[in-house]
Amino acid sequence: MYATERHQLIEQLISADGRVAVVDLAHRFGVTTETIRRDLGQLERSGLVRRVHGGAVGRGRASTVETSLPERAARRSDAKQAIARAAAALIDERFTGSVYLDAGTTTAAVAQQLLSDRTGPALEVVTHSMTIAHLLAGAPGLGLTAVGGRVRGLTAAAVGPHTVESITRLRPDIAFVGTNGISAGFGLSTPDPDEAAVKAAIVRSAQRVVVVCDAEKFDAELLVSFARLEDVDDLLTDRKPTGELAGALTEAGVAVQVA
Repeated sequence: MYATERHQLIEQLISADGRVAVVDLAHRFGVTTETIRRDLGQLERSGLVRRVHGGAVGRGRASTVETSLPERAARRSDAKQAIARAAAALIDERFTGSVYLDAGTTTAAVAQQLLSDRTGPALEVVTHSMTIAHLLAGAPGLGLTAVGGRVRGLTAAAVGPHTVESITRLRPDIAFVGTNGISAGFGLSTPDPDEAAVKAAIVRSAQRVVVVCDAEKFDAELLVSFARLEDVDDLLTDRKPTGELAGALTEAGVAVQVA
């Protein structure tokens, strides 16, 4: 295989998976790791990828990159819907108690699943997402508490000291938490410090922490870590984690469910 062919395939893999590893690519193409490192170096100089420890990611996957809600909602929507259905199954008609919904497009998909009429006990939902609060306001069988604060325009989520303080006084039975990245060494991370502070408060407050994220977030490390893998009880995702992340999740005792 010519180098140009490898480069094209590497670009396609990064586009599909968000990240590639040197060792995996060397095995896939039957070449040495030194050859792959040269390939990645050429792709980085061309502005097509960004080198990271052990591999490479897309140029748009920097630690502070954060896209708008509409852009994220449209990306991998099928995977998010599948994850949302698995999440909703945890809070079916037999569930009694309270649920916290973090801000994000996957948690918004979970909220959408809750809109069907409930015939069982009323479910109390708490959120700091203005999008989710608007969606669920007045829904049959649902009680709703909206946590206030300064609203970030990019995510439509309340943030700041008031938001964090309000969450620390709560003890929801289950929290569904979104993340921009999940990795073995850095845990759960997000680009914005204010958002990270709110997410950290949710994780500390909830009796059960369920992370909902698609496989595109695997091995990504954004600017601010807000939780360790050991803080997570369940991971609902669309593809089984592999490699170092899979081992770290097992060691941390995280139950992984593929939707």
